[in-house]
Amino acid sequence: MLRLVMKRLAGALPLIFGAAALVFVALETAPGDPADLLLGESPVPPEVRQRVERVYGFDRPPLERFASWTLDLFLRGDLGWSHSRSRPVRTLLSEALPATLRLAGAALLLHTVLGILLGVLSAAWRERWPDRALSLASLLLYAMPTFWLGLMSILLLSHVVPLFPASSMSSVGAEDWSILARWGDALWHLTLPALVLGAASAAGMARFVRAGMLESLGQEFIRAARARGLGSGRLLWRHALRNALLPVINLVGLSLPILVSGSLVTEVVFAWPGMGRLTYDAILAQDVSVVLASTMLAAWLVVAGNLAADLAMLAADPRIRLAARRSGA
Repeated sequence: MLRLVMKRLAGALPLIFGAAALVFVALETAPGDPADLLLGESPVPPEVRQRVERVYGFDRPPLERFASWTLDLFLRGDLGWSHSRSRPVRTLLSEALPATLRLAGAALLLHTVLGILLGVLSAAWRERWPDRALSLASLLLYAMPTFWLGLMSILLLSHVVPLFPASSMSSVGAEDWSILARWGDALWHLTLPALVLGAASAAGMARFVRAGMLESLGQEFIRAARARGLGSGRLLWRHALRNALLPVINLVGLSLPILVSGSLVTEVVFAWPGMGRLTYDAILAQDVSVVLASTMLAAWLVVAGNLAADLAMLAADPRIRLAARRSGA
């Protein structure tokens, strides 16, 4: 198992470096000049512009700037300086990451629970009208763009029927409330963006669970259990679902990094102060250091999620452990 972890981490380094290089090239070829965005539209003396470019390194060749940022990261762990926010990138990420993890964690919980529930119910009602209705609803939900689903949720559940707040993580003045009131307020603000982020991905998981359940229900051990007189509910939830959960474990492990990196649109729509909103603002300001750091963090999360899914599969399925031992992994 340790060999598997080291092998995955070693193989991830060129992948992460390549992702950062591609993002850097995309930012460099994008129209606009970060110095113009920083100085604004008001005319400034040429010497002021030259000084700004020299201070932030805009006057250096792109390859030199990327090489310098990469060396600072690997040799000193320095993620650079944000010229758009005048703060270290490490500080910005440490402040934004907890908000994103809170949102992604809640969305992952909804994604898993709703996906499994809808998949089991759809398999239990196979080829009947509830199955067709759930399949159609899952397909429509999965096909909806996240930004459109978020905007419609705000319109319906924040304005037409004001059940949830439309933006931010907390109410104004919530820091002066009691701890229970602050937790309730945080949960109230979290519910709608987490539903938007988790519901669409739950629709995709429901299709996998349904397919796994139908495959399990057709196997010999299910027919033997039914012949022994086991009820339908016990067959579904205790036997068929357990056998169908192995692919779901892999999906859950891969879903967290996808939700973290995919929360950009949701955070922008709901003004959620997390990694997605930070990256979006940095792209508009052509703040290369922030975008590169966010990209590398998202890439590491993908690697970590993939590794966690593989380790969970090893722990859950003895057949995979045996195959791993034989292959020397």
